[in-house]
Amino acid sequence: MTTSPHRAHWDLDPTVTFLNHGSFGATPRVIREEQQAWQARLEAEPVRFLHRELEGHLDRARHALARFLNADAEGIAFVQNATTGVNTVLQRLALAPGDEVLCTDQEYNASRNALCFAAERAGARVVVVPVPFPIEGPELVVRAVLAGVTERTKLVLIDHVTSQTGMILPVAELVAALDARGIDVLVDGAHAPGQLDLDLTALAAPYYTGNCHKWLCTPKGSAFLHVRADRRDLIRPLSISHGANATRTDRSRFRVEHDWIGTLDPSAWLCIPAAIEFMGSLFEDGWNGLRRHNHDLVVRGRRLLLDALGVEAPCPESMLGSLASLPLPDGAGTEISPLGLDPLHTALFEQESIEVPVMPWPRPPHRLVRISAQAYNDPGQYERLAAALPRLLRS
Repeated sequence: MTTSPHRAHWDLDPTVTFLNHGSFGATPRVIREEQQAWQARLEAEPVRFLHRELEGHLDRARHALARFLNADAEGIAFVQNATTGVNTVLQRLALAPGDEVLCTDQEYNASRNALCFAAERAGARVVVVPVPFPIEGPELVVRAVLAGVTERTKLVLIDHVTSQTGMILPVAELVAALDARGIDVLVDGAHAPGQLDLDLTALAAPYYTGNCHKWLCTPKGSAFLHVRADRRDLIRPLSISHGANATRTDRSRFRVEHDWIGTLDPSAWLCIPAAIEFMGSLFEDGWNGLRRHNHDLVVRGRRLLLDALGVEAPCPESMLGSLASLPLPDGAGTEISPLGLDPLHTALFEQESIEVPVMPWPRPPHRLVRISAQAYNDPGQYERLAAALPRLLRS
């Protein structure tokens, strides 16, 4: 069986068929070495690095990311993960009793919890809009979200790529339609940077947060929040620190507050330029080639699974990037949590050495399996999964 020529860049366990890049990403060796070099510079003289040099290093990393996203660098704040970005916006949102905030039933659980917390504290109401899966096309998402909007709606939280079902949602259409109604949108783009060709300037969402540790393959703890220029005065970091009473005039208050939230290890953020360059070097046509490779591979893998399980495609291929999910026969009803996994998930790993998530959808005992595709994957890995799934389901 042919192995991807790019697998050698990752130190993944060779005994495991790893089809779950989507959960936490996986960092190439060269980028981990880059992080270690940054950490060595920090520890060689911590005061010099953190007090005298860090701002310049963050500026360079931020501008590299801004070019990659076609975004305004002044509107980018580094955060540890997209969940932090979501919480940063929601904790600064001015809600009042009777206001409404909206999300779909496919919103990532952590982000939905943050939305509920912010609404409950303010006496506001969370409106959850059902989005079907299987689904015929993205227009049904637009229709469902707009049908849930009222004159009380203050903000819509929407995934760019859904975590459970792996679908690309039509955020550009939604941002435009909601902006015309005076409603802000917070795009949860946890899976989007590197998986999709983003243009945040054209999208013009008030708030957009995304992970770099997933499809950009940076070290864990690397993400960003992008805030549109007309909303930056509203958004302050979760940790209020020295910037709150700074008198500097050489940098914006947004920059001063978000660039220093206390002592931490910034090395994951500082690896972003190297990760963009390295991942873009794996294919002759750069990032376009990498995205095309991952899309084509996950589509091929999904077709193998659909044939093996005898089920219909739950969404069009045009709604797929580097993730794909498909429904499975009902299970025993075990909830996915930090302490519990679906028995099929466990059996695939323990009996077949296949790492792939099996998760409840929309609720137990209904469930689905989600595959990922990254440069290190190859078709034979999906063939192994397609052979193992029916066998384990029968047993």
